[in-house]
Amino acid sequence: MERPAWAPRSIDISAPSVARIYDYYLGGSHNFEVDREAARKAMEFMPGLPKIMQANRAFMRRAVCLAADEGITQFLDIGSGIPTFGNVHEVAQAVNPGAHVVYVDHDPVAVAHGEAVLDGNQEADVVAGDLRKPQEILSSPQVERLIDLNRPVALLLVAILHFVEEADDPYSAVAELRDALAPGSLLILTHASYEGIPLPPQRAEGAVGVYKDIRNPLIMRSRDEIARFFEGYDMVEPGLVPMPRWRAQPASEEEDPYAFSGFAGVGRTA
Repeated sequence: MERPAWAPRSIDISAPSVARIYDYYLGGSHNFEVDREAARKAMEFMPGLPKIMQANRAFMRRAVCLAADEGITQFLDIGSGIPTFGNVHEVAQAVNPGAHVVYVDHDPVAVAHGEAVLDGNQEADVVAGDLRKPQEILSSPQVERLIDLNRPVALLLVAILHFVEEADDPYSAVAELRDALAPGSLLILTHASYEGIPLPPQRAEGAVGVYKDIRNPLIMRSRDEIARFFEGYDMVEPGLVPMPRWRAQPASEEEDPYAFSGFAGVGRTA
């Protein structure tokens, strides 16, 4: 397989990557046949996966607009994936050109693309980091340069926590990040769930099985389990809801039922 110029030498282009599969669902061009193959296999069980990802991105943009409109000028996006059109820095800097954004991902392709996309943007940067190691992220030179933890921060954990297994204690990682944030900070979060998927659970499990096969288990949590990530936050209206229900324009009657899979919410630190 020929290695494109944009693919860092260090990455294995014969193994699928969650970030590149997500890029494919969103119509991006930074993915390989091995990623497209895994994506198509998952879509055999759950054909609405691209719709879920689009609803996810649309929620993220609305939540970033809310944060920027409230005067938050610092954004920390952990598990950011490959930058595609309408990413956090574009949305935030459209409201406030001086907004600071740090993207964090452990996928080398996502980091390499982030560096390329952000070249020349002094207010945004990217860190190779892992949500399971919050202190390494918070003490990184990029975060120390761009994020003042004594002022409110919008922390984005969008479509990332469902890739963290219980054994890795995602609740502790999220609490550690919360404790580092100033009062008035926001947690912007989405998470996959069997609740809301317009399919019998056993069929949806087929798609989950594809992620397990590529050694990136997808952990489906209930609404109550997802709500626990917001401990220590006051929920912003309308609370923890399906993505199209979170401050979207009145949805058309034809809204794709897959868009209602999983949950989204925003919390504010007191």
